[in-house]
Amino acid sequence: MSEIILEGKTIRNEHDFHKVMSLLLNFGPYYGGNFDALRDRLSNDVERPVTITWLNSEQSKKYLGEGFDKIVQIFEQIKQQDIRFNWDEKFDYILK
Repeated sequence: MSEIILEGKTIRNEHDFHKVMSLLLNFGPYYGGNFDALRDRLSNDVERPVTITWLNSEQSKKYLGEGFDKIVQIFEQIKQQDIRFNWDEKFDYILK
């Protein structure tokens, strides 16, 4: 299993989030850096199993506001998609 640690103390805006995610998940230079691109990459390009652990997520939530809720919604959609597909190896996330 691959565990990705996302440090919330370093994420103060959506640009920071997309930059860090791109680095941690090796999205490469063509990652769009937006929520649609995030959903696409998590759905299709991230090898399973993988768990994203978002440390200090409450701090990120303060900075990101509605953007944080959108990110969590995308994470949950991908998690539920993998469950519906009945895959043995799945995407998961943990907010700490």
